[in-house]
Amino acid sequence: MSRTAEIARTTKETDIKVRIDLDGTGANNIDTGIGFFDHMLTALSKHSGIDMDITCKGDLKVDAHHSVEDTGIVLGQAVAQALGDKVGIRRYGSASIPMDEALGTAVIDISGRPFIVFDAEFAGDFCGEMDTQLFEEFFRSFAFNAMITLHIAAPYGTNDHHKAEAMFKALARALREATEPDPRFADQVISTKGVL
Repeated sequence: MSRTAEIARTTKETDIKVRIDLDGTGANNIDTGIGFFDHMLTALSKHSGIDMDITCKGDLKVDAHHSVEDTGIVLGQAVAQALGDKVGIRRYGSASIPMDEALGTAVIDISGRPFIVFDAEFAGDFCGEMDTQLFEEFFRSFAFNAMITLHIAAPYGTNDHHKAEAMFKALARALREATEPDPRFADQVISTKGVL
């Protein structure tokens, strides 16, 4: 069964199109108008194995906030749609990714109960043209719209680029693990409730 989704969302602030394939190879075509954000989403696609086509035309004359937050919303919705009834998936995933002196960690539960714990501090206000405050905004909007519980952190590191990239890569690997089919539970939802 195909685990794909395609979603378009237009507001007065952004015009976003997302297409994903959970069972891809990490092929991607990403253009948000924010170079560093494109770099992070490319890493997310590549290391999760999720094919992603993402375009965002946003009100960058204001700042990057709406573009980043709304891309998280639409990408999260696409993941939720592609997962469908969640039958047969592993459900849980975790990863710790080093990037030179920095460490990124992500633990997820595809629970149907959106929640986020974000634990990272950045020394500077920007990575490229992306406000470092927007990392948390992206992870929150993604988690709440994908309907997952996400604990994501950069417990140490001195380079903001490395810390952010390690976090995106950790999310990618945790997503890959959690969304993978589990042959032992091929016809089941892994929950005592019977639904997620």
